[in-house]
Amino acid sequence: MNKTVDLIYFNAGGGHRASAIALRDSILQQQRPWKVRLVNLTEVLDRDGSFRRRLGFDPEDFYNTRLAHGWTLGLGQELKLLQGLIRFFHNTLLRFLQQHWLHSEPDLVVSLVPNFNRVLYESVTSTLPGVPYVTVLTDMADHPPHFWIEPGQDQHIVCGTPRAAEQARAAGYSAQHISLTSGMLLRPSFYRAMTIDRAGLRRELGLDPDRPTGLVMFGGQGSMQMLNLSRALRDVQLILLCGHNTALARRLRAQRASAPRAVLGFSSEVEKHMRTADFFVGKPGPGCLSEAVHCGLPVITVENAWTMPQERFNTQWVRDTGTGLVLRSWRSIAPAVAELLQRLPEFQARVAGIDNRAAFELPEILAGLLEAAATPSALSLTGVLADRAAA
Repeated sequence: MNKTVDLIYFNAGGGHRASAIALRDSILQQQRPWKVRLVNLTEVLDRDGSFRRRLGFDPEDFYNTRLAHGWTLGLGQELKLLQGLIRFFHNTLLRFLQQHWLHSEPDLVVSLVPNFNRVLYESVTSTLPGVPYVTVLTDMADHPPHFWIEPGQDQHIVCGTPRAAEQARAAGYSAQHISLTSGMLLRPSFYRAMTIDRAGLRRELGLDPDRPTGLVMFGGQGSMQMLNLSRALRDVQLILLCGHNTALARRLRAQRASAPRAVLGFSSEVEKHMRTADFFVGKPGPGCLSEAVHCGLPVITVENAWTMPQERFNTQWVRDTGTGLVLRSWRSIAPAVAELLQRLPEFQARVAGIDNRAAFELPEILAGLLEAAATPSALSLTGVLADRAAA
């Protein structure tokens, strides 16, 4: 009988939903005999839309608006407040979630969201004994306490970096409850064999086919910071991906520059645009950094007081892997681009050494968990995963 797998996401920032869709598509591409459901946690906890009716916006909208304007200073303190509220309303949230699981009855629950994993785990285990609960980190590392990895729980943790796996072990998780993938989860489309006519694609965008090209991206919400970067790089050919930020796209198109520009809104072909460019400039989000490196682009990013707490390790990952440059301020972007282009072959060689296969590894991990749950007396989780890896 087909199993039902629920993937939990929300729309704060866009990366969690993108990861849920990527995992769903990977499962479908592998033709797993599972029914996969995307579950929006916000809709579960606010079934009747009372939050929107009372305040006029969804809970994620305030956070996304801040990202779009680059207002990220102070998010560390606000995160503590959010986590305190989640714990204060723990019993109320628990009841909402228990009712949801009793009605939906999945065979496996996969969380791709932070902050809520304690109440999510307790709601699943209290209503559906024996159903595995998995947390898949969509960040390169945890931001403890109570962000991704909740101590003292019998759940499975999937980590995209050795650092995150170390954090899970430090939180008390045994080896059989930790899986380490070779990177962050990317959409299967990033692995398609693509014959890229870079010169032709650049011409389609109104760009010079022979000129070094940077791709600037700040996630699905864009960021007004891109206006400053575009101004500072007026003599560098750029592809500027603005996501859903139409106001940003309009202002960028109105800017004067001495080099060609391609200003694009939300695109479902990010991988094609990345393969059209030579390097990446953007915030240190785990998704955009991983996508850029997978597409062969060295990166330029920044770490300072405005960097979100959960993204600060990502800049260390860039330093450790040598896949780009990390700046203290965007004010030094022009000399950084000049340095990167001068050392481009060196950076490209390091980028080429990163082999991220997480999109293929994760469904196999989930298959092992489902198999172990179906035969708990005959097979341990460790044995199931080892057998599947050997096969």
